[in-house]
Amino acid sequence: MLSIAVSKGRLLDAFAELLEEAGYPCSVLQKATRKLVISSSEAGLEFILAKPADVPTYVEYGAADLGVVGKDTLLEAGKRVAELVDLMYGRCVMVVAVPEAAGIDAVTDLHFNSRVATKYPSIAQAFFQQHGIQADIIPLHGSIELGPIIGLADAVVDITETGRTLVENGLKPICEVMESTSRLIANPVSYKMKAVEIHALADALEGVLNRENC
Repeated sequence: MLSIAVSKGRLLDAFAELLEEAGYPCSVLQKATRKLVISSSEAGLEFILAKPADVPTYVEYGAADLGVVGKDTLLEAGKRVAELVDLMYGRCVMVVAVPEAAGIDAVTDLHFNSRVATKYPSIAQAFFQQHGIQADIIPLHGSIELGPIIGLADAVVDITETGRTLVENGLKPICEVMESTSRLIANPVSYKMKAVEIHALADALEGVLNRENC
């Protein structure tokens, strides 16, 4: 049985739908339960319900053979895992945003050592370094948009689907950092020891995705 770490919510629903189409019955995921580990003997899969940020850790340390996680979370975590399939759902964009009233239209307009609030300090630091911009990165875990409102930060680096939350809080995107979709990842040891099962699952998922995008 393959174990898969995945977070609850609509991303889990999308993954469950994808599995069903790929021939892996997982109706057990649709049942209301407080269980954190759910098994589907019919599909030969065990689901570990975890926080998104914890998924790469579970996979790296072998607590789960596989995981489903956003590319943004995966890149920020920097864990030693194998990235297998772009699942193509949960699409969002990471952007640099500033207060509308700041009169800034590009990252190069940010003043020296501007304070940037973000949940993605590693990605943000690398982005600004690549652009030769000196920035003071401030890690936050809550509402990033609050940073500029209360004077904590001059800009934010945050993930967004529509940009609506940014706009409603007086912020405007000035640059795209990266695009993110959900990815299927694997523990390197599991990838070798359970190669047949993992390749079968990955190939089945890719088959569904290829049909849908034809």
